Order: sequence, then C-alpha cells, then structure tokens
Amino acid sequence: MPQVEIAIGGRSFEVACQDGEEHFLHSAAAMLDAEAAHLSEQIGRMPEARMLLMAGLMLADKTAGLEDKVREAEAEAAKMRAQIETMQAQPAPAPERVEVLVVPSEVTDTLAEIAARAEALADQVEGGAS
Repeated sequence: MPQVEIAIGGRSFEVACQDGEEHFLHSAAAMLDAEAAHLSEQIGRMPEARMLLMAGLMLADKTAGLEDKVREAEAEAAKMRAQIETMQAQPAPAPERVEVLVVPSEVTDTLAEIAARAEALADQVEGGAS
C-alpha cells in the first residue's frame, strides 16, 4: 500500500492509499488544502485539528449543495424521459394534406400558342435580316 505525502494548510501529512489511487488522494488533498488556505486567510493560524475539521465541513457543505443539484437534475431528467415515452406511445399524427395548385389546361394551351407565335415572329425577323 503506497504512502503518499500531502500538504494541507501548510502542514505535511503521510497517508496510505490503495495502489492506483494516488491521483485521487492528491486531488482530494488539493481540495482540502484550498479550503484550509481560505480559512487561514479569514481566521489566521489555528490548531491543526480545528483547521482540518472546518475545511472538511466546508467541503461537506459544498458536496451537500452539489448532491441537491444532482437530485434536481435527475428528477428533471426522469420527467423528460417520461414525457418522451408518453410522446412515443402516442399514435403518429395524421398526415397533413397539402394542396398543389394546378394550372388549368386553357392557360397552358394559351401559353403554348403564344410561344409558337413568338417563335414564328423570331423566324420571320431572322429571315428578313439575312
């Protein structure tokens, strides 16, 4: 079992941990050290046990707040999952009818006649120009 030296509040401690857990121990010690430093700035020097107790309580308070937020997020996620399941269980909406305008045949016939006259005029103009 490795022995890890950590520093909290300017004091060194040697702590044992499981193999491969050193990184987590250093991270936890850094969090505790940050709280201890904050306490030292506000209160000044205090006994080691009191500093560790206060820093631990401050971290516990932050953790409790985060746990409350996690519970709220989980409740909201469960609500959204229930809404999704409800929506998926409903039958698909009826297809919407879309009407496409149809050009009357008289209009297309008239346009074709106008195009033919325009082509005939163009041929006449080209024939007269040559």
